[in-house]
Amino acid sequence: MRKTDKKIDNQLRTALTDVCETALQEIDGFQWLTHLVDYANFPKSLTVVCIFASNEKLEVFLSKNDKNELTSLIQSKLDGIGIKVKNVAKHISYDSEENCEKQHNGNWANRLR
Repeated sequence: MRKTDKKIDNQLRTALTDVCETALQEIDGFQWLTHLVDYANFPKSLTVVCIFASNEKLEVFLSKNDKNELTSLIQSKLDGIGIKVKNVAKHISYDSEENCEKQHNGNWANRLR
């Protein structure tokens, strides 16, 4: 990873930590988030993965307007650090602890590959 990539990654982690802290307080069932990125194709390769406790909590979240609020929050935080993506919703995916447990025995490293 180049020095500039490390700087961007640190900014991303800080911004997404803010998103996570807000989501933990405001979104029922939200657990954590992470990001995946290939800096050779940045920012197009950026994906933010939002993890929920269960499929039920995820389904409720997706059926409510909370998805738009979380998308806006992520967009705002990315804008705040100068990362511009055309449609941030395309850079966000959702998953659950339940799915990871069933399909990858709880091993997130394997699941996120």
